[in-house]
Amino acid sequence: MTLNRRSFLTASALSAAAVLPTVAAAESAGTGKPQASRSGPESADPHYRIRNSGIRHSLMGWCWKPMDTVELAKHAKEIGLQGIEGIDRKFYPDVRALGLEISLVGSHGFAQGPCNPKFRDEVVSKLTEAIDVAADVGCKKVITFTGMRFEGMDPAQAANDCIDTWKTVLPHAERRGITLVLEHLNSRDNTHPMKGHPGYFGDDVEFCAELVRRIGSPHFKLLFDIYHVSIMNGDVIRRFRALRELIGHVHTAGNPGRSELDDLQEINYPAVIRAVTEAGYHDFLAHEFIPTWKDPILALRHATMVCDF
Repeated sequence: MTLNRRSFLTASALSAAAVLPTVAAAESAGTGKPQASRSGPESADPHYRIRNSGIRHSLMGWCWKPMDTVELAKHAKEIGLQGIEGIDRKFYPDVRALGLEISLVGSHGFAQGPCNPKFRDEVVSKLTEAIDVAADVGCKKVITFTGMRFEGMDPAQAANDCIDTWKTVLPHAERRGITLVLEHLNSRDNTHPMKGHPGYFGDDVEFCAELVRRIGSPHFKLLFDIYHVSIMNGDVIRRFRALRELIGHVHTAGNPGRSELDDLQEINYPAVIRAVTEAGYHDFLAHEFIPTWKDPILALRHATMVCDF
């Protein structure tokens, strides 16, 4: 059937008329503006517990400061999370006693990384120490970073320096059964020191993936942070599928703002996490968002519900 201009305009007008009552009904009284639906505190289930086992939920402890770490861990255990990371090592015995795993051990930090030769020895030392800590507490992963760009840096040489530094510590990681995971970070958001990292060398996830390929070890993987990938590269689901064999850990947060996984941010987390599990990833998914809700534990419950596959 041929659709000419007149019939197209008529059909468009009829379609618009059909949705006008819905829009009008959603308008707030006196403002003339539609009310945004929100999967926020008012719709979150305060009793939700993780129901499925398709992925292992964890959380990044620093996001819930100043809450007491052990109290946070107790809430996490009650909700059904299996791990916790990003906490002071002195709390490892307490959270393990609660039945939680340490899902990831920190190391040298994102600023002083191996792309800069002056930090090489420090990175080697801190990664070696972190590997031993991880092995001793039954954790399988240690995080690493490229570090920040510096004046006069040659990108090709900086990449080589990263590779050389990681290969120096990798035999120790392999002996102890530990996997190093390289985190890609966004360099776009300059509003907060932990929402974005302007100047970070590894700000392209495809570049970080290539570094992982160059290492060529099953004990060196990519940390796929959905929030950072969304900001810098986008096409999250297809990109995850393409990089799946290189991925060893996953983080979440809402974009923009690095806050809750609600519908005030742009990432469709149910679709993303469904795709993640369908791609065969069933390891730790660490929630690394900064809660803004009055009840931060309710925000955590809601995040686990959204990602419960």
